[in-house]
Amino acid sequence: MSAGGNNFGAEDATHLAYIIDHITIGVWEYNINTNQVKWSAGFYIILGYKPDEIECSYSFFLDHLLYHQDKPLLLDAIHNHSEGTLIKVHLRLLTKSAGYQWFESTAKKSGEGQETKFTGSLINIHQYKLLDLTATQNDFQFKETGTIAKISGWEIDILAKSFNLTKGAYNIYEVIDRVQFSVDEVINFFEPYYRPVFKEAVDGAIKSCRPFDLELLFRTAKSSVIWVKAKGLPIIDDYGKCVKIRGVFQDIDSIKKDGLGLQSSINVLNDQNKRLQNFAYIVSHNLRSHTGNLQFMVNLHEESESAEDRAEVFSHIKSISSSLNSTIEHLNEIVKIHTDIKKERKAVDFELIFKNVVSALQNNIDDTGAKIDYDFSQCPVINYIPAYLESILQNLLTNALKYRHADRKPVINCRSTKNHKHVYLIFEDNGVGIDLERYGDKVFGMYKTFHQNPDSKGLGLFITRNQVESLGGSIKIDSTVDVGTKFTIRLV
Repeated sequence: MSAGGNNFGAEDATHLAYIIDHITIGVWEYNINTNQVKWSAGFYIILGYKPDEIECSYSFFLDHLLYHQDKPLLLDAIHNHSEGTLIKVHLRLLTKSAGYQWFESTAKKSGEGQETKFTGSLINIHQYKLLDLTATQNDFQFKETGTIAKISGWEIDILAKSFNLTKGAYNIYEVIDRVQFSVDEVINFFEPYYRPVFKEAVDGAIKSCRPFDLELLFRTAKSSVIWVKAKGLPIIDDYGKCVKIRGVFQDIDSIKKDGLGLQSSINVLNDQNKRLQNFAYIVSHNLRSHTGNLQFMVNLHEESESAEDRAEVFSHIKSISSSLNSTIEHLNEIVKIHTDIKKERKAVDFELIFKNVVSALQNNIDDTGAKIDYDFSQCPVINYIPAYLESILQNLLTNALKYRHADRKPVINCRSTKNHKHVYLIFEDNGVGIDLERYGDKVFGMYKTFHQNPDSKGLGLFITRNQVESLGGSIKIDSTVDVGTKFTIRLV
């Protein structure tokens, strides 16, 4: 991301750079404690600069790029917003060839202490801002600017209960004839989830004269689903009563989808970085520990004089060697996940894979007296990597048998469901459960165990989560101590 900051891994950096460089959005990061900043390639591009033409620093941004009258607005946004709050500010920045232009910066605060950071995006809204500020100028200029920025006007007459649209709005609606819409008909063009959002904003403008600025999903007359910005401003009479609402619709579909895609990629990258840090910790800690112990024992073996002492030391060497081999096998399993992800997906039958897993574990099932039920009727087939699905089911079933409750026989239920475009795998057991308040953030960590079971290695759930997430899915756990555990896995 940064021209002068830390580097990502080669593959991740290439992937993220490709995304950022192909959209007209700048991405930035600012550490509030160290004043360190990072700018994406797109940040320079939308300002018109090359990375070596301007300095990537907090002070340079404030003193040379940001218009001086906008500095208080930016500083107030940074220092007076809590973690998780979405911040939007409009700023004027000095471009290389077009002077000062308006940009919208959207950011979110995260982290604590020395790691408190703001991460955000920057888009050019100059044309939209000029339109907003010069609405009373020449109608020809208004229409031309609106066409370029994909902006159209609208007006609600409160007394007449009418909704009037400009010609550009009919283009957004994908309606050829300039038909007259009622307020309810206009609201019904929005996707169901967003209809009450727009209606509440209109009601607030009428009753309390509150302006609004919303981003909503909109379905056109030709069933095209797009993102639009809906901005409204109440018009009041001499008595302070709202008589009209005037506003604009802007087609922001490409910008919004690029932003959502970028955020999704950043989230995936952040998660991959966490797993990479965990992997690096295991490599550095465990291998160093094994090799150190091995070297110590080799030296001790050379110094031992009696055959009995050498035999005892050699037995320790064999034990360390075996442990080292197990660690390397575990690390190979993790590396294999990211190699196998390139394999082609196939149509996989849930029941067939599940029966294969049950057959492989039949001795354990018989020894524990486990009752296993399954139902894949809602979604019998999934497009997936067969080895991954088998591994996921085997890890879950093995865990359920291993962590069964001592006072009752295991009851295990597995089923598949489909919700819209997503396929879910639900896996439930009546075992010992996990104290999520105590261990919730560690459940899927490598070498994390939560029971005094001598067979526990803390690797199964770590591998399962990596397999699920490497294919774009997610895994959620619900568990109660002495009651049981439920895994909800979104496979696709």
